[in-house]
Amino acid sequence: MILKVKNISEIGGVVKAPPSKSYSHRAVILASLSKGTSRLYDMLYSEDTLSSIRVCKALGAEITKKDDCLEVVGTGGKLHNSSSEPIDLANSGTTLRLMTSVSALSDNEVILTGDESLQTRPMGLLMDALWSLGIETKSLNDNEKAPILIKPGYLGGETNIYGNVSSQFISSILISSPLSEQGVTLYVLPEFKSRPYVNMTLDIMKKFGAKTLKGYYLKHETCDMDHQSCRIDEFKVMKQGYVACDYTVEGDYSSASYLLALIAINGGKAKIRNLFRDSKQGDKVILNILQDMGAKVIRGEDYVEIGSNGELKAIDVDLSNAPDLLITVAVLAAMAEGTTNITGVGHARVKETDRIDTTCRELEKLGCKLVEYEDGMSITGGVTGGVVDSHGDHRLAMAFSLIGLKYDIEITNGEVFDVSFPNFIESMAELGFELELVE
Repeated sequence: MILKVKNISEIGGVVKAPPSKSYSHRAVILASLSKGTSRLYDMLYSEDTLSSIRVCKALGAEITKKDDCLEVVGTGGKLHNSSSEPIDLANSGTTLRLMTSVSALSDNEVILTGDESLQTRPMGLLMDALWSLGIETKSLNDNEKAPILIKPGYLGGETNIYGNVSSQFISSILISSPLSEQGVTLYVLPEFKSRPYVNMTLDIMKKFGAKTLKGYYLKHETCDMDHQSCRIDEFKVMKQGYVACDYTVEGDYSSASYLLALIAINGGKAKIRNLFRDSKQGDKVILNILQDMGAKVIRGEDYVEIGSNGELKAIDVDLSNAPDLLITVAVLAAMAEGTTNITGVGHARVKETDRIDTTCRELEKLGCKLVEYEDGMSITGGVTGGVVDSHGDHRLAMAFSLIGLKYDIEITNGEVFDVSFPNFIESMAELGFELELVE
């Protein structure tokens, strides 16, 4: 389907940010591993999080959607797979990565698979790290990608993993490690990208009763990079259990970035509720980025207010800790005055798409001048209208729709926002930007 602009009225108002996708994934997985009954409030029910719900049910958790919460009767860490059939995770890379480690807690084999796109995601780094913990995995196509078979047995011990490919590999090991036989000591080797996502994981693990000791040391003698790049992070998780709790999911800064960017590009004022000042989400940096580009931002305890005259200026920005903001910032740059340099996002090449490549190619279709680099891009402001393709990437569809504030644009395969932001069209309409899907 094609996503296009239906109408633009007075831009501004008050809207609630959607629940965090990252926290929703983690909440349902931890509740499923816990002893007792958890109630998860303000959960995000998107295509991705429904994949996590589906696999947790398949492995023994009792999950019921109530009027006001998601009720999860946990397994106490004793997972059971009652079927020999592969579990379909659709397009959810987060579910695949987090559940590959967790599935080793099952009493029998688990096969995780998904759609064509999911089966392109590299998993070898995680699979190698799990081997040292006594977890045997196998790529059924012998290409280190899904479908992946995970055999039962999680001894624990020590392992290490590079931190520059996916923070979800690190979170996967951490989430599963309290239920291993011996506990786990995990060393994250340089460079550690997207660190805030791991901090989010530790934060919610603590909410469900699991403690983690963390530290670091510097290793210089075998490293020809700067000292910071030689930092080895250490996470020590003792054998312990998760305890059920009532948990409320906070708002999602990455999804809210489209609501905020709407005001920044068009001009106007808006208040976005359910965005917490003390959030551990790395994508909170969008507030600093918008300020640097010329918008006025006020941070409340549980809301953000933004005002703009619609005149944005170019900046230099390192998104190594917030790669999900890449396409939003690229569109902001294309609508700004001057040349914006985006760096630190080489790991964005292994998301739903190669986000550096697809973003550059689609911006070029709109007449944008840019230079692509291995870990980012330089974008000179200036676009025209046209037709672009989402490549099945929800973030590209949502971010590129913002160009429609000033130019005619159509996004083919535009319906994919359901992956992370099912109410995207409705939320944008609350701020005066009406979009529609047409055949």
